[in-house]
Amino acid sequence: MKFDFDAPIDRAGTWSTRWDRYAGRDIIPLWVADTDFRPPPAVLEALAARVTHGVLGYTTVPDELREAIVERLQRLYRWRIEPDWIVFLPGVVPGLHHAARILTKPGDQIVVPKPVYQHLTRAAELAPRTRSSAPLVLERGRWIFDSDALKKAISSKSRLLFLCNPQNPGGTVFTREELTQLAEQARGLVIVSDEIHCDLVLDASRRHVPIASLAPEISRRTVTLMSPNKSFNFPAAGCAWAIIEDAAMRRAYAADLDAHALPSPSVFGYAAALAAYRGGDAWLAAQIDYLRANRDLVERTAAAWSAVSMAHVEATYLAWIDCSRLGVKDPQGHFLQHGVALSPGSQFGEGNFVRLNFGTQRSVLEQALSRMTRAVRAA
Repeated sequence: MKFDFDAPIDRAGTWSTRWDRYAGRDIIPLWVADTDFRPPPAVLEALAARVTHGVLGYTTVPDELREAIVERLQRLYRWRIEPDWIVFLPGVVPGLHHAARILTKPGDQIVVPKPVYQHLTRAAELAPRTRSSAPLVLERGRWIFDSDALKKAISSKSRLLFLCNPQNPGGTVFTREELTQLAEQARGLVIVSDEIHCDLVLDASRRHVPIASLAPEISRRTVTLMSPNKSFNFPAAGCAWAIIEDAAMRRAYAADLDAHALPSPSVFGYAAALAAYRGGDAWLAAQIDYLRANRDLVERTAAAWSAVSMAHVEATYLAWIDCSRLGVKDPQGHFLQHGVALSPGSQFGEGNFVRLNFGTQRSVLEQALSRMTRAVRAA
């Protein structure tokens, strides 16, 4: 089956977070991380079938979804888990905040990478817990952990390490060796790993490795957060899960969920997730091909911007762009003045950067990049 990712889609008036912020203005919004693509036909058909049935009552977790998750992790990553290790969540972001509050106590320290998706930082801040930063460094075109900086970030008060793999905003797919070294340096800490972009590896030479799959000792102190929301583009339907091998940690993590302090996924989230895993892989492969070409277009264009640079994007549909030599105080504001809305780097801990979402139709991306080229020249 052929999938048309070039088909124009008008998201005006659909309550889109990304598009409605700039409604009525000549602004191309390439900021918040959802795509402008319809989900796979199997997902839309499953959602339509639920609506057609007409009864939307309280819903239990489908056993078929647990089985689909177990099968997928074994098939894609050779990671064997048990169905009862899975704790369902309304989203990965609530899972991050929940981990910071439940798996640490006041006075504990949380180690957070930098730059990183803002909710890893916000989860520590709002818990509230003390926080130390583990800066990433750009080495051979990839954002990776600096071993010396990580060593300095870990103290006697450190109890938890947040990880984002694949890395957001840097686009790195951490290798088995890099993850093994990270786990060794963080020995004794709980690792909470945001792996929501695991299906969106763009480089054929790279493979996603769940950090918990490395060894039993690592698995027993890891909370792995996953969701099909990003890969198959139905974040508003909402379905995610934590995979926790250690029974005591799993009980602690799930206690508030059992008490309904956090909501469960909706019936639409369950239906969409199951349909995506059962019938969405051909669509996903086609989307990755399309995103890879979009990534290549962004990288070629950015290579011509002498005052702006970016690392190669191995995964995700997000480009992390260094504007430190552009000569403007507010890079995000500068591009906005030229008609393109990007995420400000300050959200991720680096004010001289911007993050660009290239998960859109190529014609839209081409127009946005043309505007950004004019913005760079103007600076």
